[in-house]
Amino acid sequence: MADPARAAKLAQRIKVVVAEALGRRIKDPRVENITITDARVTNDLQHATVYYTVFGDEAAHTDAAKALEKAKGVLRQEVGRNITVRLTPTLEFVADLIPVNASNLEELLRVAKQRDAEVAALAAGATHAGDADPYKSDAPQDEDIDEDDFDEEDIDLRADEDIDEDSGV
Repeated sequence: MADPARAAKLAQRIKVVVAEALGRRIKDPRVENITITDARVTNDLQHATVYYTVFGDEAAHTDAAKALEKAKGVLRQEVGRNITVRLTPTLEFVADLIPVNASNLEELLRVAKQRDAEVAALAAGATHAGDADPYKSDAPQDEDIDEDDFDEEDIDLRADEDIDEDSGV
């Protein structure tokens, strides 16, 4: 097992070597629109996954995948010459879908922003369905109540109890 930092450095170097080899060594016109975006190497340095994107339509994507599979041996040979490891890692090419996913997310965010603007425009001219203060009543507000306002008739008393005003009971 190699150090993860060493594997990351090796992956970066493989990315550069493959990108240069595609432009320099491979004469296939199907690889002209390929961009190498990332490379990952396993911790044992035996297998490298190279991610790429292709500018163009679906036909360009399939042609690029076929061209990379055809040129895999030449690219591995070029990687073996330019890196300093005992065994040259095998190469696997995977189409990078991050740009596609990013454009889909951007489209979703644009639609959400548009809908938010529509809702904000509707909310700007909206009014409450009822009164602004639904707890407001037409009855006059209660004034401060003093002890003098209560009479003995206002208090519901049991017939068998007597009121002792001095004791407060």
